Amino acid sequence: MRSFFQHYGMAAVLLLLAACFSLATLREQPSEGAEAATALAAEVHGDSILIVATGTPTDREFANAAEAAQKTKGGATLIGKVTGEPADARKALEELAAKSAKLDAIIASQSASQWLLFADLAHDFPTLGSPRLVQPSSQKWPSFLKRDNLLNIANQIAVIAIIAIGMTMVIITGGIDLSVGSLIALSAVVSTLIIRQHAGADNAGALGMTGACLAALIICAATGAINGWLVTQWGLPPFIVTLVTMLATSGAAYLLADGQSIYQVPESFIWVGRGADVFGLPNAVLLMLLLYIGAHLFMKHTTMGRYLYAVGGNREAAMISGLSVSGVLIFAYTMSGLLAGLGGVVMASQLKSGSPTYGQMYELFVIAAVVVGGTSLNGGKGRMFGTLIGAFIIAVIQNGMNLMNIESYTQKIVLGLVILGAVLIDRMPWMRR
Repeated sequence: MRSFFQHYGMAAVLLLLAACFSLATLREQPSEGAEAATALAAEVHGDSILIVATGTPTDREFANAAEAAQKTKGGATLIGKVTGEPADARKALEELAAKSAKLDAIIASQSASQWLLFADLAHDFPTLGSPRLVQPSSQKWPSFLKRDNLLNIANQIAVIAIIAIGMTMVIITGGIDLSVGSLIALSAVVSTLIIRQHAGADNAGALGMTGACLAALIICAATGAINGWLVTQWGLPPFIVTLVTMLATSGAAYLLADGQSIYQVPESFIWVGRGADVFGLPNAVLLMLLLYIGAHLFMKHTTMGRYLYAVGGNREAAMISGLSVSGVLIFAYTMSGLLAGLGGVVMASQLKSGSPTYGQMYELFVIAAVVVGGTSLNGGKGRMFGTLIGAFIIAVIQNGMNLMNIESYTQKIVLGLVILGAVLIDRMPWMRR
């Protein structure tokens, strides 16, 4: 049981949380998109049909699918398709009424069916006859399990999860890094500042934006290396060293940005943070998954990965064995700084700007994800996929409580108790044997 809980306990907790929030958010959900339109095709048998939908991507998909379904089915005349605002639909109805056209049915998306325009069609447009308003039916489904919500959870946790890879390495060695939140801000400011001043705010190409992001990553990696050097060569506590770095890099971000947000970046800069090129999966989420696969292989199948565990498990024994403890620790803090910089670039891309206020309190969420994921604060124990699960546990708790309209103050109490519980479990004697 101890072995099972160590390896699969947090995954079971994540599934349990997902199940609980699914039951708690079970609601009548309107059918949307192409599937809803296809289902409506069998219900419409009129001779003349008008399709109406809002201008959202989902509703446009609904309208296109409804049009295709009617053309495929045959037996009816599609006299128009309107996507946009109520005024657009009213204009289309007025044009049909002016022609004394007969309208048998209006296929409307769930959102469009709520327009007051359709409240009394027979009175407002008597020449159209008595058209029947056909809309998608609703069905019971958890709000938590809606595709958009699940993608939102993954996208929101991407930055924290990416940074948590480097934090896991640091904590496995027995250290801590409080500077990652400020490095997010520094990276976001540096990358957007270079794009604005050197690559071009409106016409920056892929090469210029890549160079700006690489410069930000190098600065953050160098900051992490300095942290490791101060810890190893001067024997300073990691808590103090990274606390000083947190303050210094935050101040540097404010100085570089003059305390303002930098938003003069091209539209293409959002590709990493908001793009979705593979199966509709956000690029930030895809990057996160690839990084975790690489980090898992690195920790399990490379010499440096084993060295990180060895230094965290017993530093003196590692030193006697001939390991370069200083080199291993500097590597861990450098990776932490590098990945914090990458997290800053992703956040800047998501928000299409750089600001010295980014990343505030993120160091606490990152540490929480690592600890909840099973990495021991004493060092020597931890798994990358455990950290990923820990990040998702925190995200699921926050998202579920938001869906249940629980106020932010209560959310903080719950998150604090979750982190405390994870640490207490780690300290239990039966977990340490």
